[in-house]
Amino acid sequence: MAVNVYSTNVTSENLSRHDMLAWVNDCLQSQFSKIEELCTGAAYCQFMDMLFPNSVPVKRVKFRTNLEHEYIQNFKILQAGFKKMSVDKIIPVDKLIKGRFQDNFEFLQWFKKFFDANYDGREYDPVAQRTGVKLGNGNGHGSNGGSGVGSSNNDLHLMHRRPMQAPAGSSRMAPRVIAQTATVSKVLPRTNNAAPASRITAGANSTGTVKKNDAGNSVNNQQIEEMSNQVMDMRINLEGLEKERDFYFSKLRDIEILCQEADDGEAHPLIQKILDILYATEVGHDGFAPPDDAPPEDEEY
Repeated sequence: MAVNVYSTNVTSENLSRHDMLAWVNDCLQSQFSKIEELCTGAAYCQFMDMLFPNSVPVKRVKFRTNLEHEYIQNFKILQAGFKKMSVDKIIPVDKLIKGRFQDNFEFLQWFKKFFDANYDGREYDPVAQRTGVKLGNGNGHGSNGGSGVGSSNNDLHLMHRRPMQAPAGSSRMAPRVIAQTATVSKVLPRTNNAAPASRITAGANSTGTVKKNDAGNSVNNQQIEEMSNQVMDMRINLEGLEKERDFYFSKLRDIEILCQEADDGEAHPLIQKILDILYATEVGHDGFAPPDDAPPEDEEY
């Protein structure tokens, strides 16, 4: 049985999104480029297989998908695995499948804590378990980038020892790749002293102009970043709505075909009612009133 954990703002580790993503990519040899990609649920299903072999049917997991109903199916598999291993966590599927950063990041924080409490260091080949299917859409932030080069199952064992085995006073375990990523991702600070001496003699007026330009560029860059984030959020919401629309349209189309095939024989009142509902339109909501088959009644004078 699994060890249940409960994550709050106090108990959660202070790992950045880049650190968490690097941990996922290193464990699963995946190529996730952002937290939002975990909305498919496939990564969590494979984590469960790593922690508790045969707790989830890996062959049924959709590792390469962009369809919302397949996201839901993956999370159903994960929830069934939770139930099998007596995990109390209720997965907020309706929030996660929307692909929003905050919801997926909070769930990943909880899952990282759950993983640390239950991983026993057994060897695991994630690529072989998913039959070589690529997991993630980017190049990944892990040291291996999903290729598996430079990492082995022994490395995975060392990087993900259970917390109870760590020395007293040490922090929660973090994969070695996280420290490397944090080092590489540091940006060298800008120094005004790096300019050649010949440029310094340009005069005080030139220096003042450069400072004003830098301040203006900083404001413009901030505005561009905010607008880019807004566009990204709108794009994610639009993609989610389109997937949801296509999903329900396909279901309605299947129902329509089934009713039409059944209606070819003896007409059934229930089938006719279903068809009436499918073909009904709402007046006043960009729709049209259904035609009146009955002839108009004679007016009385």
